[in-house]
Amino acid sequence: MSTYFPSGKGLAENRKWFVVDAKGKTVGRLATEVARMLSGKNNPAWTPFMDMGDHVVVINARHALFTGSKNDQKMYRRHTHYPGGLREVTAKDMFIKNPEKIIESAVKGMLPKTKLGKAMAKKLKVYADGEHRHAAQNPETIEIETK
Repeated sequence: MSTYFPSGKGLAENRKWFVVDAKGKTVGRLATEVARMLSGKNNPAWTPFMDMGDHVVVINARHALFTGSKNDQKMYRRHTHYPGGLREVTAKDMFIKNPEKIIESAVKGMLPKTKLGKAMAKKLKVYADGEHRHAAQNPETIEIETK
């Protein structure tokens, strides 16, 4: 008996495109499913050291939700690399200014922190509203169940 082992050839050509609507979905639960699709764990031929994932387009990021009081209490921090350069933004302000970054940071936090993880993150496209510019790739709409 031989076990199927995928070669690295032809992976990029056989990637699918999926569209996920974030409207009314919880950010964390949405991000886990998107990270699984990007890493290829939903693929039966998944291999840990290969990028087996598909492209994922997330639309309506502006309408994603946080549960509980995370909207007011959750802080997004970054540093300018200057002394005293810590900048903090609440999740509520981030939804107003840049809602795409909320989904991107949640998904990137669930991917490996290696070169492979960066390659997986490049296949994620997030848009604040319902329009996206990937219609030429004929993306398939996926409904993600968040409880």
